[in-house]
Amino acid sequence: MSALRERVQCRWEATVGSHLITRVRAAPRWARFVLLAAAIVFLYWLPYLTVPILNTPGTDFATVLFFPVGIYVLCSVGLDLAVGRAGIVNFGFVGFFAIGAYAMAYLSTTAGLSYYEVLPIAALLGGIAALVLGLVTLRVRGDYLAIVTLAFGLIVTTVINNSSALGGIQGISSVPHPGSLLGLTFGDFAAAPYDALLLTIILLTIFATQRLFNSRVGRAWAAIREDEDVAELMGVPTFRFKVSALAIGGAIGGLAGATYAAQAIFISPETFGVTLSVIFVSAVVLGGSGNLVGVIVGAAVIAYLPERFRGFEDLRVLIFSAVLTLMMVVRPQGLIPRRRGGGARAHALGR
Repeated sequence: MSALRERVQCRWEATVGSHLITRVRAAPRWARFVLLAAAIVFLYWLPYLTVPILNTPGTDFATVLFFPVGIYVLCSVGLDLAVGRAGIVNFGFVGFFAIGAYAMAYLSTTAGLSYYEVLPIAALLGGIAALVLGLVTLRVRGDYLAIVTLAFGLIVTTVINNSSALGGIQGISSVPHPGSLLGLTFGDFAAAPYDALLLTIILLTIFATQRLFNSRVGRAWAAIREDEDVAELMGVPTFRFKVSALAIGGAIGGLAGATYAAQAIFISPETFGVTLSVIFVSAVVLGGSGNLVGVIVGAAVIAYLPERFRGFEDLRVLIFSAVLTLMMVVRPQGLIPRRRGGGARAHALGR
């Protein structure tokens, strides 16, 4: 098995790593900009296209692009701030997702607020919940932190399940759609406008997080991820930066939950099981934690494959699990792992 893994690793690096990715990085700045612009235009147009190789039997392709693909991508980008950038184990991300969804459902149905008014509130509540969780739990590390964050996800689901104000086990229905925006009209069967809305949120989130990664904050996260004790000895306030990574990720989870609730119309506690948190973590690890492109690819693969295998009915979960197992055996560092070698520089610059 190790020989197979090494063979796949060498073949991957020889084809993708040193050929495609290296050529893109070595291209002139204007060429990279044109390529990026073309990719963004294609993504906006994708819900309206019929691509035989990407079709999803039994499910509307545009709907699949919104949920689970788009939502998984946005949540994985937020989770990667903690897991891939700051090295924080977090199995409770579904809690932030649920808080954002219920903020949208409750405030829009009881207070009459619009989607655009609730969206920043949902992000703020998700961030505050993550901030409180970080302040209480980030003194512990490793397996203990994993257990605590897992418990947080269970607590959020249990509180929602037993809260009559939030609909209890019955959930909340009749969540209003967003109002028209820039010619986009949102409705029960209009998946493509939601795809455009979610893609815009994802792109803005990526732009903001990339700015953070290239700043002093990002270098501090990298130092903590490589060796927290050494980073602290070099003057990096590790606790503060770890809390900030968790809080920003929680805010992104709130955005994802609010957008999901506005499209789904109905939400209930069973939608936000701990299994969803495990899926988000799997997407980050599968794609390559700490690499934004890898995380996006991993989330898309995790979300898309079950829908692509839907034609196999009861066997689709088995086939999906087998594919993931094979991927992790032959590619344990992820589909597109982050580049190594920057740990020492991160320590030096993260002060």
